[in-house]
Amino acid sequence: MYKNIFKYDDMKRSEHMAVRKTAGWYFWTHQLLEITGPDVTAFLEYMYPNKISSLAVGRDRYTTMLNEQGEIIDDVVIMRMSEDVYWVSTLFATKTDDWWYFHQGDYDVDWTEITDDWAMYAVQGPKSKEIVESLVKDSIADLKFFAHMDTEIGGIPCKINRGGFTGEKLGYEIYVSPDDGEALEQMLAPAVEKAGGKEVTEFQVMAWTLPTEANFYYMRDLAGTNPFEVGLASGIDWEKDFIGKEALLKVKEEGAAREMVGFEVPEADIYIRSKQYGGPGEPVFIDGEEEEVGRVSKLVYSYVKEVNIGYILAKKDKLHVGDKIKIHGYDAVITEKNWISS
Repeated sequence: MYKNIFKYDDMKRSEHMAVRKTAGWYFWTHQLLEITGPDVTAFLEYMYPNKISSLAVGRDRYTTMLNEQGEIIDDVVIMRMSEDVYWVSTLFATKTDDWWYFHQGDYDVDWTEITDDWAMYAVQGPKSKEIVESLVKDSIADLKFFAHMDTEIGGIPCKINRGGFTGEKLGYEIYVSPDDGEALEQMLAPAVEKAGGKEVTEFQVMAWTLPTEANFYYMRDLAGTNPFEVGLASGIDWEKDFIGKEALLKVKEEGAAREMVGFEVPEADIYIRSKQYGGPGEPVFIDGEEEEVGRVSKLVYSYVKEVNIGYILAKKDKLHVGDKIKIHGYDAVITEKNWISS
């Protein structure tokens, strides 16, 4: 009999719930590209559909990156470090580097990957603010969401960025030199433990269970979709030119053919294939009907709700909250996608 790899894993559960109830810390450096030059803002405006020029120094912005067909090929966080210097945080620096190179044209910009120059530690959860505040030289009390600042921790120069991939209202990322990583951990670990939290060591907790509960996507969830299908079109700047604009305007005018919906499966021990493991994902059928209406994109376990949860990429308007469906013979129900909002 198949056993749920999440439900019965006490380590995953304890690390996940530490973030939700107190705080958790972990080491996970995303890949970083630093880009600068006289045309850097105009170049980024063309590369990404969300507005970049309005981003103030010291602030961040989440945006997708599209191909000419209007499909998402990456989602990134852009950080404005100074007037003409930006960091772009991605999981696909090599692909981004190639994409920028082939679309640079006459833009006067230069970039380099700086991933090896930085180590990033996340501190996430309700007590993360008091933990980080207890460590930093300069107060983070007024640091807004998606904003960053320079300071020190125990004499170690660092950058503090308020944000994260867990869905928590309070969460911070600490950037330090890799040479200072061990020294930072020696201060960070006991501070988190003192507050009742713990280190998060399970990658599936960092990348799957925590983000999915909060309706955050991993790039594999987005592959082959457009922003309208996955609810990421609200920040697009339609007044500018950007790669994929013409195709996306057509989707805007005609309507998206698909949509990402949430679902739950009450039965604990299930075997349902999802796109996160590779392949197309399990087909989805409306209860009592033979028409395939979608495919399972993500399936994890919600430790907050104690139920299997996930996303279905479905035909538009075929599935609605409350609908009963069958997935690989298991009873499921369509739900909202955020499982920690209430």
